[in-house]
Amino acid sequence: MRISTRFSDSVHILAFLEIHQNQKLSSELIANSLKTSPVVVRRLMSNLRQAGLIDTKRGSAEPKLSKGPDEITLLDIYLTVEGDKQLFTLDINTNSDDIVGGNIQNVLGTYYEDAKLAALRKFNNVSLQDIIESILVEQKEKEHHVD
Repeated sequence: MRISTRFSDSVHILAFLEIHQNQKLSSELIANSLKTSPVVVRRLMSNLRQAGLIDTKRGSAEPKLSKGPDEITLLDIYLTVEGDKQLFTLDINTNSDDIVGGNIQNVLGTYYEDAKLAALRKFNNVSLQDIIESILVEQKEKEHHVD
């Protein structure tokens, strides 16, 4: 089973739009940063636009955030691209006559829900601005170590 990268790719796109806001930002340019296809970028940007996180003009390479990066949380982005999708998936095809197979879904399911709630709370407390500032710090550290 392949794990989705839609969430991280969407955060990447939003940070890219803000950091490079004074440039022409074609889907090809953004796709190059993600190492993916422009079609994937356009599909994700369509979801972000429908959720009110970005503004785009058809035929123009000028996408931009629809509000400040400090007003967009990771939770906003996560819910936009993943919706109510489970973070973890239980195997429901187990032997209910066995002590482990008969109880694992309820037991593990409780822990999965706790972990999901903790993750969503954390996402709600981290803004896109926090991510952007961390990216800029990482880049400055890389540039400093080049000397």
